[in-house]
Amino acid sequence: MTLGVLTSGGDAPGMNAAIWAAARMAAAQGETLVGIRRGWAGLLDGDTVAIDADAASLNARRGGTWLGTARLADFPSHLDRVVAAVRGLGLDGLFVLGGGGSLSAAGLLSRRGIAVAGAAATIDNDVAETELTIGFDTALSTA
Repeated sequence: MTLGVLTSGGDAPGMNAAIWAAARMAAAQGETLVGIRRGWAGLLDGDTVAIDADAASLNARRGGTWLGTARLADFPSHLDRVVAAVRGLGLDGLFVLGGGGSLSAAGLLSRRGIAVAGAAATIDNDVAETELTIGFDTALSTA
């Protein structure tokens, strides 16, 4: 099974650690993990990099996201292209790290038959049904 991981929206402390955790879990399950650079825009461009737990561990303690991130304005208008890109890359599913907009986009993909998992990662701590987001505590402590 081949899984993709992407970070979308604003970056947040802890995203790199979450990528590392995903890489460790994929390795433990015998799965392949593909990093998608520059979020949804990178997915549309096929901008990917293979990730293993050792490579991901090099960045785990750094803030932000080594995969990079970008916003994709009006995501629903790109939905058909995003679904085609996921399938074209041979991904069996996506792990999405981001805020409310990113996770809403992941939900749209799920309704199109793409397997997705998401983690709320935003310094704003404003994702519905989430008590604490990745990055919020560090941002608050730093401020």
